[in-house]
Amino acid sequence: MPRCAVCLAMASLLVGAMLWLLSGQPAAVQGDATVSGVVVDADGPVAGATVRVRATDNVTWTAADGRFTLGSLTEGQEVEVAAWAEGYYVASTPVTPTVGGITLTLRPYHTTDHPDYSWVSPISGTSEGACGNCHPMIVSQWITNAHGGAIANLRFFSLYNGTDLSGTLRVGPGYRNDFPDTAGNCANCHAPGAGADGYLTTEMNGVRGVITAGIHCDYCHKVGGVYLNPATGSVYPNVPGVRSQRLLRPPPGDNIFFGPYDDIHDPDTYLPAITQSRFCAPCHQFSFWGTPIYGSYEEWLESPYAEAGIPCQTCHMPPTGDAYFALPEKGGLAHPPERIPSHRQLGASDEGLLRESVTMTVTARQAVDRVVVTVTLTNTGAGHHVPTDFPGRHLILTVVAVEGRGTPLAQVEGPVVPDWGGAQAGRPGKVFAKVLQDARSGEAPVVSYWKQSFILEDNRIPALGSDTSAYTFALPRGPGAPAVVTVTARLRFRRAFQTVMDAKGWDLPDIVMEEAQVTLPRRPWWTLFLPLVGR
Repeated sequence: MPRCAVCLAMASLLVGAMLWLLSGQPAAVQGDATVSGVVVDADGPVAGATVRVRATDNVTWTAADGRFTLGSLTEGQEVEVAAWAEGYYVASTPVTPTVGGITLTLRPYHTTDHPDYSWVSPISGTSEGACGNCHPMIVSQWITNAHGGAIANLRFFSLYNGTDLSGTLRVGPGYRNDFPDTAGNCANCHAPGAGADGYLTTEMNGVRGVITAGIHCDYCHKVGGVYLNPATGSVYPNVPGVRSQRLLRPPPGDNIFFGPYDDIHDPDTYLPAITQSRFCAPCHQFSFWGTPIYGSYEEWLESPYAEAGIPCQTCHMPPTGDAYFALPEKGGLAHPPERIPSHRQLGASDEGLLRESVTMTVTARQAVDRVVVTVTLTNTGAGHHVPTDFPGRHLILTVVAVEGRGTPLAQVEGPVVPDWGGAQAGRPGKVFAKVLQDARSGEAPVVSYWKQSFILEDNRIPALGSDTSAYTFALPRGPGAPAVVTVTARLRFRRAFQTVMDAKGWDLPDIVMEEAQVTLPRRPWWTLFLPLVGR
C-alpha cells in the first residue's frame, strides 16, 4: 500500500494519540516523583505555556496563574524541564525530582525583521555558526534535494535564460528572451535569501551558485509564520514566496531559529506552522496573469488529506529513524525518531515517491472479434493532483495488446496519446496534464507561464481520485488466429514536454510509475455465443 494511503488509514489513530498527548498525561509512567513551579515573563505569570521534560512526551500546560506540575518522574534522576509559549524563546533548566517552586522565565523574541542580518552558511567549517557544524546529518539530506539545489539547477536556468543546459545556445522558451530588461520574480521562491531584499530586482544570474541566496537552512528557520487569506485559507494573489512569509531576522547581538520543537535551548523557539502545510503554501500556490500555475497547496486544501489533518510534511519529510538532529557532543539529545523529520524533502525527482503515488488496475475481456481493455488509475498516495506544480510535468499511459507471436493488435476504439507525446504519440493511451495555451500565439502545450497563458485542459488526477479509460483492439479470425493475447499497460512520468526537453538538451528518461500485464487465453469466436443458447 502506498505510504500516504497508509497515512489516511492511520489518521484516526494519530488524532486519538494527539488528543491523548494534549490531555497532559505522560507517555509512560516512570515513577511517582514530580516537578512543579511557575512560568513567567517580565510582566508576570504566563497561562497556557507548554512545559515538557526535554526530548520526551511528558508534557503539561500552565494554569491561569502560570503554575504547572509534571509527574511520573523518577526520584533523584535529573531531567531538564523546558517551557514555551507563542512569541517567546524556549526557557529551560535542569532539575532533580521531587522538587517544587522552580521558575521558568520566558524571553520574548523580536517582532520586526532586520534586513542587516547576514545569512549563515549551511556548510560545516565555513564559519563558527555554520549549520553543518552541529547538524551534519540534516545538511547532508538538504544538499541533495531540490531546495538545496535551487540556486544551481541547470534546468531552471535554461528556462530563465532561454538557453540549452550549457547556457551558450539560445533555444526554446525563456523568461529573459521575452523580458530581457527585467529580473522577474523568480527569486521569491528560487532564491529567497536574496529575493527577500530585492523584490523584482534580484536577477537570478547574479546570485547563481551563492548558497546563502537560495533556499537554505538559515533562511527557512528564520521564517516566523506565513500570511494567508483567512477567507480562503490560501495565499493572497500576487504575493508569491517570500512576499507571503513573515521573515524575522534578528537584531544585532541576538539570534533566532524557528523549528518543530518546543524544548530546544534559546535562541531556538517553536513554530507550530513549520509542521503544517501552510508553511509550504507561499511557494507552492501562485498564479501568473491570473492563471493558476503552481497549485499543489490548494489541491491539498481541497483534498481528504486536509480534512484528516495530514500535512505535506508527512509524505515529503518522513522520518528516517534517526534519533538525533544535532550531534550529542554539541548538546543534542536523543528524541523519539518519529519526531525527527527527514530533510531530503522528497519530490518529483524521487522515483520511490512517484511509484507510491498511483495504483493501476487493468482488466481485459474478449468480445467476439475484439479485445476490450479497461485501465483504472487511482491517486492513492499523493495529497494533491498527480502530477502537480510545474505545468510541463505529465503522465503518459500507454496500452498495447499483442497476439501470441508478438504482433500488435490494431486499435479500433479508445483514446490515443496526443501528437506532443514524444515517442508515445499516436499510441493507444492517455496523457494526464495541465495544458497551458499561449494567449497570443495560441500555441499549446507551453511552459512559458511568465507570458499570459490559459488553461486549455486539465485532466490530472486529484487526491484519492480515479480515472478509467477503455481501449478496444481487433482480433484476427481464421486458422491463423492467435492462441493468446497479452495486454501491457504502462504509466510513465515525464518531467517536461518532449519538445522542450529536446530543445534544451534535458536528458531525463521517463520514470515508469506503474506497469501491469494481463494474458487473455483466446476463445474461438463462436464459443462466445454459447451462454446465450437455451435462454
